[in-house]
Amino acid sequence: MGKPTGFIDFARVPLPKRAVPERVRDWQEFLLDWDPQEARHQAGRCMNCAVPMCHSYTGCPLGNIIPDWNDFVYEDQWDKALISLHSTNNFPEFTGRICPAPCEAACIVGRPRHYTDHVEADDPVTIEYIEKSIADRGWQEGWIKPEPPLVRTGKSVAVVGSGPAGMAAAQQLNRTGHWVTVYERSEYIGGLLRLGIPDFKLEKEVVQRRVDQMEAEGVKFEANTDVGKDFDANDLLDQYDAVCLTGGSTQARDLPVPGRELDGVHFAMEYLTQQNRVNSGYEVDSGIRINAKGKRVVILGGGDTGADCLGTAHRQGAEEVYQFEIMPEPPADRAGNNPWPQWPLVLRSSSAHEEGGVRDYNIVTTNLTGSNGTVKKLHGSSVSWNNGQPEPVPGTEFEMDADLVLLAMGFLHPEHGGMLEQLDLDLDQRGNVLVDDEMRTSVARVFSAGDMSRGQSLVVWAIAEGRDVARCIDQYLMGVTSLRPVLRRPVRPQQAGHVWK
Repeated sequence: MGKPTGFIDFARVPLPKRAVPERVRDWQEFLLDWDPQEARHQAGRCMNCAVPMCHSYTGCPLGNIIPDWNDFVYEDQWDKALISLHSTNNFPEFTGRICPAPCEAACIVGRPRHYTDHVEADDPVTIEYIEKSIADRGWQEGWIKPEPPLVRTGKSVAVVGSGPAGMAAAQQLNRTGHWVTVYERSEYIGGLLRLGIPDFKLEKEVVQRRVDQMEAEGVKFEANTDVGKDFDANDLLDQYDAVCLTGGSTQARDLPVPGRELDGVHFAMEYLTQQNRVNSGYEVDSGIRINAKGKRVVILGGGDTGADCLGTAHRQGAEEVYQFEIMPEPPADRAGNNPWPQWPLVLRSSSAHEEGGVRDYNIVTTNLTGSNGTVKKLHGSSVSWNNGQPEPVPGTEFEMDADLVLLAMGFLHPEHGGMLEQLDLDLDQRGNVLVDDEMRTSVARVFSAGDMSRGQSLVVWAIAEGRDVARCIDQYLMGVTSLRPVLRRPVRPQQAGHVWK
């Protein structure tokens, strides 16, 4: 433990941010860096707890050994901190930027306490930003290099989907000596990381340098290849010893109201991926360009995807932006039935909310109207909640001008046609690919991980799932495995009562 009284001596200081008027004029990342001394102070706030909840099941899904690398940073041993961090996380520069940090919610320094005068003691350690700083330092110093396997097993694995789960699975499997080919239907490798998350949160060079590292290690990437469309998914079983499906949960939740068909109403991912392509130099025809410039924008959905749309609309020059959520506004502090170290169900604001826009809760959209086939107004009302169901409140009906409506209401499950249909995989009650405790699907030699089998979740969970499925596949192929299990998986409830083929 670097400084026993660090959590009292040093206040929590998040990473500095670029000024709002500056950052909304470009697409560069909004975060800046600490100076080295501040980084040491922040790491020194870690208590090195006897029972560190930060990397228990309620904290980090990856089981990151957080006290160890905090101590290394405090002792100015950044190279050792990177080794510790990489032992559980393939891509800490991703999670250090875009993870909501369940580790910090479980941090003992930040547990609610009402008997102390020290405000600093009630602020969790800045774990996420320390993680980012370690990874960025590793790239700057040249410590992160390709790590190809010394010996090849002769076994081959196809990974379908190049998001965080697919990338983690591919890197782990390749480093154990298997030949790995990753198939991606878009023109870019990285999945959600590359096309779904805006550049101001995750610049794409941060993703590409990991792709380059993996290629140098021997992973083969096949972009612009849609398995199940460009060729039958069963062909993979003829070519590879095992198949890993990590295609994500990409079936977006729609808005079944009159007027949904009007021009100017788009899924959030249509909007975000198009802008990411434009930022990469892709030219989009003006007839299909989704641009908020000078428009009145309404975002339906209060989560991270909605916030990403909000930040994107700011940078495109929207006249005004509203973000509506059907659920009630979360409380500012933990409720009595939401004790530490559970994930705190409280109001959260992103960098995009700091930049402007109006948020409102308990709002339902009843219909959309327009002229000449283009949306012009959104009609809605307030709702109250009765036994978990929203009920419109009489007399609260309203209409408002809307030139662009973005649907950011989450995702239902993976797309069922094409690949999943061809493989004839069993699905769970939510429409996700059903897997057993060893991440095997109902078809022999086919495994699945990430949002495709877990359902819509966090990037940190996707990486954890990718590491887990790699261990399971290696065990299946070789009979033994040197890959460590990720210490955080309960039996999935959707497996209960299922009869496996």
